[in-house]
Amino acid sequence: MIVFVHGVPETAALWDKVRSHIEAESVALALPGFGCPRPDGFGATKDEYVEWLVAELDTFNEPVDLVGHDWGASLTYRVTTTYGDRVRSWVADNLNGIMPDYEWHDFAKIWQTPGDGEKFWADQLATSTDDRAAIFEAFGVGHEDAVALASAGDETMAACILDLYRSALPNTYADWNDSLHHTAAPGLVLVPSDDPFGDATASRQAAETLGARIRVLEGAGHWWALQKPAEAASILTAFISSVD
Repeated sequence: MIVFVHGVPETAALWDKVRSHIEAESVALALPGFGCPRPDGFGATKDEYVEWLVAELDTFNEPVDLVGHDWGASLTYRVTTTYGDRVRSWVADNLNGIMPDYEWHDFAKIWQTPGDGEKFWADQLATSTDDRAAIFEAFGVGHEDAVALASAGDETMAACILDLYRSALPNTYADWNDSLHHTAAPGLVLVPSDDPFGDATASRQAAETLGARIRVLEGAGHWWALQKPAEAASILTAFISSVD
C-alpha cells in the first residue's frame, strides 16, 4: 500500500494526478483541518500531526510505502525515523528542512509571527479565488490546479497552518534532532530542480545522513505532483518496486 501525505496549503487532492498514473493500491491521507474538519481539541502542532499519522498507518495490516510532500515530507521523516516499523519504504521532498541550520522561508516567518500571520490569512481569504490562484501560478502551477488549490483554503486550514508553523520554532530539527539517524527502511529524497523553497545541497546532506537515495526531478517546482505527475509516478513506482 502506497500512502501519500500532502503539505501546506494543500489537501489530499494534490495527489490525484500522480495516483492516476500508478496501478498499485494507494491512498492519499488528508491532514486534519486541510479540506476536512479539525477534530475537537486537536492543537495542530507538528507532534500531534505525527501522532495522527502513526494512528492512520496503524489501520493498515502491514508496513506501507510512505510518500510525503512539504510538511508531509517532514512528517514522513519523523515517522520513518521514530516509528520505522510502520514503514516499508519512504519517499520525501524538501528534506533540507530537517537540517540543524534550516531557516524558514518568508511565508513561514509571517505565519509564525502572532498578529502578522492572522492578518495574512484574513487578507488572503478576503481576496477572490482567482487572485489567490495567481500566487500558485507564479510558482509554475497550471491555472486549473492553481484555482483548485486556492479554492481549498478556508479559515480552518489557515488556523491549522498558524498552529503548525508556530510549533516548529526555530525549526523542526530543534525538537526532532533525537531521531536524526540512518533509517531502517530504504528511502528516496526527491529534489525538484526549480523549487524555490528547497535546497539541493542540504537535501543531499539530509539524504546522506538518512542513508537514502536521491533523485532530481528536472524542470519541476515545489508543486511537482501537479506539474509532472506522470514522471513523478514513474520515479515512485520504480523506487518502490526496487525495495525488497
